[in-house]
Amino acid sequence: MHRSNIDTERLTTHFRNMCRVRAFEESALAALEDGLVPGPLHPSIGQEACASGVCANLERDDLLLSTHRGHGHTLVKGADPEAMMRELLGREGGCCGGKGGSMHIADFGVGMLGANGVVGANIGIAAGAAHAMKLLGGSRIVTCIFGDGAVNRGPFLEGLNWARIFDLPALFVCEDNAFAATTRTGAVTGGAGPGVRAESLGIPTTEVDGNDVQSIDEAVRGLVQAIRTGGGPRFLHAKTYRLTGHTATDADAYRKREEVDAQWEADPIARCRGLLESAGVDSERLDAIRDDATNEMNAVLDAARAAPWPDPSHAFTDVQDIGAPVPSASMQGAVS
Repeated sequence: MHRSNIDTERLTTHFRNMCRVRAFEESALAALEDGLVPGPLHPSIGQEACASGVCANLERDDLLLSTHRGHGHTLVKGADPEAMMRELLGREGGCCGGKGGSMHIADFGVGMLGANGVVGANIGIAAGAAHAMKLLGGSRIVTCIFGDGAVNRGPFLEGLNWARIFDLPALFVCEDNAFAATTRTGAVTGGAGPGVRAESLGIPTTEVDGNDVQSIDEAVRGLVQAIRTGGGPRFLHAKTYRLTGHTATDADAYRKREEVDAQWEADPIARCRGLLESAGVDSERLDAIRDDATNEMNAVLDAARAAPWPDPSHAFTDVQDIGAPVPSASMQGAVS
C-alpha cells in the first residue's frame, strides 16, 4: 500500500522492532530444536506488526498484559532480550528467575505484568490494573492483548464490562489470527465477531489490518491519546495471521499449505520493507537492520546457552507458603 505522507524514520523503527522480534523467535526455535527449552513455545511469526504497532506507542511506565504468544509484545515494551532468552531456557538471570518460561514471561521494570498461559485470564487482571491506575490518578494506561479465541471466554465479558462501567484507562487489543489453537475461530464464534461484542458493551472499536504496521501505529496513537485524556476504554481489532503452527511442535496439518503460502504474501515485515523502499529508503540500510537483528539475537542465544542454572535453593523463593492445612473437627471425624 502506498501512502504519500510516510514518516520514514518512524516506520524504520517499526521495521527494526519487527526484525528483532522475528530474530528473537527464530533463535528461540533453534534453541528448542537443540533441546534447550524445557517448556512450550508459541511463535508469533507473522504477527510482528501488532507487537510493534501497539507497544511502541506505550510509555515505559504504562502497563501491559499479554497472551501465551507474548515474546514480541515483551521485547518491544523494552525488556532485555538476553534476560528473556535466559527465561526461556530456564537459566539464572532470566527475567522471572527461569521459573516462568515462555508462557509466563514478565518484566515489571518495563511495565510488562506478564504473559498468561490461561486464555483470556489476562483480561480480568488488566481490568484490575486499570482500576488501580484510575484510583491513583495520572495518565498511565493499561494495554491488554489477547487472541480471538479469548472472546468466547467469560473474562472477556467481565473485564470489558468492568472497564466500561468504571471508564477505566484500558486499551483492549484483539490480535485476531483466525485460529483458536487448531480450530478456526469463525466456526465456534456466534455473531459478527470481537469488535461487535465490544461495541455492545459501549466500548468504541477500531478495526485495522493487523499486518500493516503503519495502520496499527496510526490507530493506536489516537486510541492511546483518547484513553490518556479520560476517554475511557477503547478496543482495537487487528486482523492478522500466524504463519507457523499453534506451538513450535505443531505440525499445522489442519491448514492447507496453499493457504499458509498465500498468507506469506502479507508478511508484515516484507510489507513494511516494501513501503520503506517505495519511500526512498536504501535497501542496503534495511538489509543492515535485518542483519543486526539476527546477529543480536544469535549473541543473545549464545549468552543464554552459557548461563548457569539457578541455584536449587531459589526454588521456593517468590512462592507463597501458608503452611499445611489444619483439618477441621468434622473432617477429622470423617476420616477417623
